[in-house]
Amino acid sequence: MAKEQELRARFELPMPPSINQQYATVNGRRVLSRSGREYKQEAGKAIRRLRAEGQIPDALVQALQHGFVSLFIDFYFTTPNRRDLDGGLKITQDAICDALEVNDNRVVDLHLVKRIDPLRPRIEVELEAIESWEFDVQYVYLGDANGQGTGAEDPSDRLGASRSFRNGSGGSHTGQ
Repeated sequence: MAKEQELRARFELPMPPSINQQYATVNGRRVLSRSGREYKQEAGKAIRRLRAEGQIPDALVQALQHGFVSLFIDFYFTTPNRRDLDGGLKITQDAICDALEVNDNRVVDLHLVKRIDPLRPRIEVELEAIESWEFDVQYVYLGDANGQGTGAEDPSDRLGASRSFRNGSGGSHTGQ
């Protein structure tokens, strides 16, 4: 049971800026706006403080860096319909992963909840390390028609999918 507690942490972060405030267009490119950069800095500082205080243990960070990540995020908005639930997801995920030096492609499980608290907008995060994760579909490189892969053809022509699932009798079946 103690190991399970090491692999999980709960904490609060400030509410991220709205999606319209997160990005700016500069010379035709979308870049993180000043308020977006400030949010990531503020969230990163809060996470580093939580690490220093032991609320995010080193064992959890190591498990996140070498395993997979599960995020549960409750957004506490001031009003129910002004903002979309997913508008703050990417910047929040990036801020958390950057501060913990975890590649955000390690996030395999994500849960978002929209809540209302007009007096104290915030996000509440539960971060969990998943030591091993198996994906439902495994892709195998098949090469091109001549058995050679040039990389120039459509990638969907070179991928074969293999699915494993349980049949009704409790045994496993592999389909193609």
